[in-house]
Amino acid sequence: MNQIVTKASETDWPTIWAAARERMRRDLGDAVFDAWISSLSLVEFANGEIKIGAPRPFARNWVANQYASRIERALRAEGGEPSSVSIVLAPSKAAAPFAPRAPEPHQNAAPVSRLPAPERERPGEPRRVLNSRMLDPMQTFETFVSGPSNEFGFRAARAVAEGDESGVALLYIHGGFGNGKTHLMNAIALEARKRGRRALLLGAEDFMRQFLGALKYKDTLGFKDELRAADMLLIDDLQHLCRSTYTVSEFLHTLNAFSDLRRKLVIASDKAPAALESLTADVRSRLSGGLVIGLETPDRATRLAILKARAAEYTRRRPDTVMPDEVLEKIADREDASPRDLIGIFTKLAVYADLTKKPMTLEAAAEAAGSAGTPGRKTSIEDIQRKTAEFYKIDLRDFHSALRSRRVARPRQVAMYLSRELTMRSLPEIGRRFGGRDHTTVLHACRRIAELCANDPLFKQEVDFLKQVLGRTN
Repeated sequence: MNQIVTKASETDWPTIWAAARERMRRDLGDAVFDAWISSLSLVEFANGEIKIGAPRPFARNWVANQYASRIERALRAEGGEPSSVSIVLAPSKAAAPFAPRAPEPHQNAAPVSRLPAPERERPGEPRRVLNSRMLDPMQTFETFVSGPSNEFGFRAARAVAEGDESGVALLYIHGGFGNGKTHLMNAIALEARKRGRRALLLGAEDFMRQFLGALKYKDTLGFKDELRAADMLLIDDLQHLCRSTYTVSEFLHTLNAFSDLRRKLVIASDKAPAALESLTADVRSRLSGGLVIGLETPDRATRLAILKARAAEYTRRRPDTVMPDEVLEKIADREDASPRDLIGIFTKLAVYADLTKKPMTLEAAAEAAGSAGTPGRKTSIEDIQRKTAEFYKIDLRDFHSALRSRRVARPRQVAMYLSRELTMRSLPEIGRRFGGRDHTTVLHACRRIAELCANDPLFKQEVDFLKQVLGRTN
């Protein structure tokens, strides 16, 4: 155990150290001070040689590299004249109030290998109790369907997971919801663990919550040690990292620490780094310096490949349920559908076929998409237009006109939204039925109506009523 050594001198090192700590708090700010300096203690002072104790090996190494010179300047600014300042490993109880004791014969920094860490030798697992996201054994590289929209991201993710020598330390994957980011993150972690590396997968909210918990219970160094014990850190949904001085500062420290340690860091978000306005400019710049890859909405061939792969897997488990290619091709026609959307539609149809024991035809698929008020009868876009026009008391021809007044535009958007929800028609086909409009106009209408339903209960009642009139209950 480190002991405090007194010296027959007029220099009052404990008082100088206390004053130097307050000076560093003012200079560094509360966040940095609480994270790195507050846990340090004065463990020995003799003949001008000052030894500052840190409670954990990582903290000792980080402080020695980043703050030793600043500590020495603070001591000198408060009247001390140390001949040397060194950062050593000191047990937490060494930080007790100063009391003169006899020195021990050997005062050396403990090696990192002496740190008790029973899980340190377990391959593929995070070292201590930091909660890693549960991995899905089905989301592997083998089950990921790649195509022109995501092939670069797929290959880069696999290379990082396999530990290639490309020199990519930071991989940043971004794209819309449901385009495969989480699947790739899961696959990277699975592959890395299979190869005996400690891969830690956290959501941004997990990172934030666990760091703030460590801050609350004054265990930020424990949090840092556990985080940096990983060979690979993966953070999903970075857009959810709130703009907090503490969390953003710690996230930046984490980026820098993994870079210094030459360990892999993989991040996923729905936006490119430059578009993450919740983060500070220095963090966005740091992220932009990595390999940034976007995942786009898949093309039709890839959409069909995703559906066929899912159908083959489902049929393997339930041989009595077969999804014909013509049904899969109809689903694949949905141009704005993400892989997650496609799988959701497929699952609904497959379960419907399995429970009803009906052969899955195009008609049965249309029925499964939303049970018709009259058995066997499908709701058509014309039905939707007619009922919507009657409800809002406008002329049916207005849906095909170029009128853009609110009295016409909003009902037209509702009709487009219902056509998208209640039929299996593609966006271009819906657009053609509304006066030859572009598919992007239909997509905008669907998103706008969904947003209004989420924020306006009265408006949602109108839309739900129309669904009921059309023989659907969502």
